[in-house]
Amino acid sequence: MSPFASTWGVEPAEKAIDFACDHLPGSFDADYYRGVTVAAPPAAVFRWLCQLRAAPYSYDWIDNRGRRSPRQLIPGLENLAVGQTVMTIFALIAFETDRHVTVRTKSDCLFGDVAGTYLIVPRSDGTCRLLAKLRVRYPRGLRGWLMRIVLPPGDLIMMRRQLLNLKRLAETVTPGSAGPPPA
Repeated sequence: MSPFASTWGVEPAEKAIDFACDHLPGSFDADYYRGVTVAAPPAAVFRWLCQLRAAPYSYDWIDNRGRRSPRQLIPGLENLAVGQTVMTIFALIAFETDRHVTVRTKSDCLFGDVAGTYLIVPRSDGTCRLLAKLRVRYPRGLRGWLMRIVLPPGDLIMMRRQLLNLKRLAETVTPGSAGPPPA
């Protein structure tokens, strides 16, 4: 696996941070790290992470059946509970308001057993880091071999778009607004 596909936008020291998904039992075959700096407070970023219950916020034509991910906050999605569906294929397994959202694939997913934490790390300058760590236990056999090749670059492309979309929305859409300013 190339280092480029396993890590994007994350400093070496950030990979040593304790993520909630690090405490799951069992072993995983690979870890992937993604990160962006967001010019918004943790509460705004967390509110947009809650929106992942409604849509994936990456390339909608690929993973949202062509429907556009909402560009305004949907009331009620911030009311999280363990077990809720997130991005269709994940279940919410843990969260801490304004700090993290941790998900895991439901049952037998094509990609294998994937757990991930979206972690918000505040900075003193009023910005924060939105970090994501994915832990993957690949399926066995041919499907697992294929996923080892396809998943790292595929996830990099999709999650990069997702984090950049969430960054833009957290920086431009505040609670109660109708959406981002016109382009």
